[in-house]
Amino acid sequence: MQTDTATSPPSTDRPRWEVPVPGDEPPPPPTGGPDAGSGRGGWRPLPIIAASVLSAVLASGVTATIVDDDPAPVATTAATSGAATVAPTPVVDGSERAATAAAAIAPAVVQIETRTGVGSGVVYDESGLILTVAHVVASNGTVDVRLADGSTVSGEVLGTHAETDVAVVQIDSEDVPSVAELATGTEPVVGQLAVAVGSPFGFDQTVTSGIVSAVDRIVNDVAMVQTDAAINPGNSGGPLVDASGRVLGLSDVIFTESGGNEGVGFAITVDIAKLIADQIVAGETPQLALLGVSTTASADGSRGAQVAEVVPGSAADAAGITDGDLLVSIDGAPVADSSQLRAQITRRSPGTEVTIGLERDGVPIDVTVTLGSTG
Repeated sequence: MQTDTATSPPSTDRPRWEVPVPGDEPPPPPTGGPDAGSGRGGWRPLPIIAASVLSAVLASGVTATIVDDDPAPVATTAATSGAATVAPTPVVDGSERAATAAAAIAPAVVQIETRTGVGSGVVYDESGLILTVAHVVASNGTVDVRLADGSTVSGEVLGTHAETDVAVVQIDSEDVPSVAELATGTEPVVGQLAVAVGSPFGFDQTVTSGIVSAVDRIVNDVAMVQTDAAINPGNSGGPLVDASGRVLGLSDVIFTESGGNEGVGFAITVDIAKLIADQIVAGETPQLALLGVSTTASADGSRGAQVAEVVPGSAADAAGITDGDLLVSIDGAPVADSSQLRAQITRRSPGTEVTIGLERDGVPIDVTVTLGSTG
């Protein structure tokens, strides 16, 4: 046993979920997620879309209205009666905030074209580094990168990591149109504005908006941000951003019963994407941090992750964590359940020292753990 288990939908190998391009054989029904085996749908990574079918498909999304926190109301005097009234305060419409976010990120968003289809990516470094997802670039060594101004340049695939579905492409630094800001180290807030930009069905620079529906969702053993912003095939690898245009994650997976967007999409957390990208760029074999436990829900239904088993020789074992311990915090941040435990561990680098708060036989204990790695 090597992974820190979490309460999450069952996962399957990605090829079982791929939506076929013309000429491909239909995949078998998905085997993971709700309704698995029922034929009604399941978890699907967003496939790349074959260029030959672009003209046949259109997509649209619903924009959620997000309202800024209102400033304090101002008391004024009514002209008719002299009574004190509260003047209406200005409201910033959600579409206006989405427009601001889109304007900030759009110049850094690119369309990635391969021999078999189209996906998306985002420039995150002035040297020409582009974050995308592995199932977009697949086994290609080079790809065509269509910039926001419509020009196309060549990109080299520096590397991919199948386990997290993260990939890095590089273009020449003189071709860099703009660089995105990554919201690393920042926990998204449920309900905040979320804007997705990419090439759904090949329509580059498409903007959709919604909210962050949930955080720390574990899908395919990877921590993801859930959103209801419309993401569809071709959005793969494109950024999901906040109201300032900072990247929260990379669009990667949808849950669907129809094969299309149903408002349940997932983006790879930017912390994990950047962690893996840094290792790829450094020429290292990508690794994630590992605690070395399997966990379940707490015995009494309270918050926390109950340790069911400790992997011998693991980081948890070395720190003295034992079966039955209830893990309740990491570096002071509460741990709600097994999924959040895994999300908090994997967003850190292997070798990081953390303080884990636990309860053993009702007694609170803090232990210092030097995280291991999946390598």
